[in-house]
Amino acid sequence: MFDRRSKLLSTVTLLHDLAVTCVAFVVAYLLRSLLVHFAFFSQRFPDIYPFVHYLPLLLAFLAVWAVVGYFSSFYRDLELSNPIQLILNIVNQLAIVLVVIYAGLYLFRRVDISRSYVLLTGAIDFVLLLVGRGVSYASAGWMRDKLGRYHYLLIVGCGLRAREIASLIEESRATGLRLIGFIDPESGDAPSENLGRYKIFPLDALSSILQKQVVDEIIFALNLQELARLEPVIQHCADVGVKTRLQLEFLPAAYSRIYIEKFHDVELLSLSSAPDSEMRLFFKRAFDMTLSAASLLLLSPLLACIAAMIRITSPGPVLFRQTRCGLGGRRFTIYKFRSMINNAEQLRAELHQHNELDGPVFKISDDPRITPVGRWLRRFSLDELPQLWNVFRGEMSFVGPRPAIPEEVEQYEDWQRRRLRMRPGLTCTWVLEGRNHVDFTRWMQLDLSYIDNWSLWLDVKIFLRTIPIVLSGRGAY
Repeated sequence: MFDRRSKLLSTVTLLHDLAVTCVAFVVAYLLRSLLVHFAFFSQRFPDIYPFVHYLPLLLAFLAVWAVVGYFSSFYRDLELSNPIQLILNIVNQLAIVLVVIYAGLYLFRRVDISRSYVLLTGAIDFVLLLVGRGVSYASAGWMRDKLGRYHYLLIVGCGLRAREIASLIEESRATGLRLIGFIDPESGDAPSENLGRYKIFPLDALSSILQKQVVDEIIFALNLQELARLEPVIQHCADVGVKTRLQLEFLPAAYSRIYIEKFHDVELLSLSSAPDSEMRLFFKRAFDMTLSAASLLLLSPLLACIAAMIRITSPGPVLFRQTRCGLGGRRFTIYKFRSMINNAEQLRAELHQHNELDGPVFKISDDPRITPVGRWLRRFSLDELPQLWNVFRGEMSFVGPRPAIPEEVEQYEDWQRRRLRMRPGLTCTWVLEGRNHVDFTRWMQLDLSYIDNWSLWLDVKIFLRTIPIVLSGRGAY
């Protein structure tokens, strides 16, 4: 469905779920209060506090539910989700919310909050959400059919893209979209045959159709040359006030994000093939700053111990500094605990024939330059800990493509340079697939797939899945 209408449906569904959660909270409290009057439950559950005592818990429930819903994919493309997927989304979201609530109760030592009440709220919420979603969608569809509140569309064009849009409209019939037919821009006033179950109208009939039929929107699925020729037709649509959409197939397919924005009074069509949502990127940066600052503080004793071990066991500086390429190719100095002998960079040329990775990346499993302490640090990625300072400074992120050295970037093919359009990170999808056992081309493809599918929820999943991999030392050398 159209993005704005889909977002409206998502917002309404989220508000519906929050309201249902409030009802479930009250019902669970009443049921929990009644259970203590039965001998079987009174022996197992203590008396419950007055309802006012649990109002902060309700606010926490609603806040966590809204945050999880906003940053996850549970409310996206609801009109295309089947019943099984909707049920799974409810189960997954409810499970995450309950885990967060229980973790919060444990961290804040809230022994005054009944755990059984929280679990009962979750169970009742699940039942009410299923019933509420089913009743809401069914009643909305029934009302739409009863009152004939449909949204009628007309497609100008008969090519492949026009037929694809028509099939998407068919998939969205449950949301009230209805296709009137097609306008053939090449037919003039000559009648045409039908395209499937839909009639093809001649171009000269468009004005008559707009006068005699209800047309809410017109979609132009044409190439750039046809659009230029049909500029008077588009102007006519604007004159009569019908909403017009242009299918931008004449733009390069590589641009996955297309939108119009203003620079002062100048309107610009913006094209982007990398994440550019300022709000979500702001939250990502805020998370990086907060977690890196807390980590540097909490891990400072460990950092000091590692620094002492390196100083005692090997001559040379504690930190290894190297120039890397960051966001957009910006140069910055990366920090790592030194895990090699002091002149390791000068010896790299002598070992180049032993490189085990393809492409411009250099890596060998049994590198003679690595010190005994460095080998242990590398196995558990402890040599990467100083990069928390790079994350705090904004040169890196916790999740993102690994920062490459300038010499490697100079050898990139054009399609590989797009990985520089995301802030580099400590971990990414290539870590989940084998770290140093992933070949260079696959590595690049994984980074680009991450960029194309990036979301805050994806970052959380990658970050959490990286922890056991790092602790096990799998794939590191």
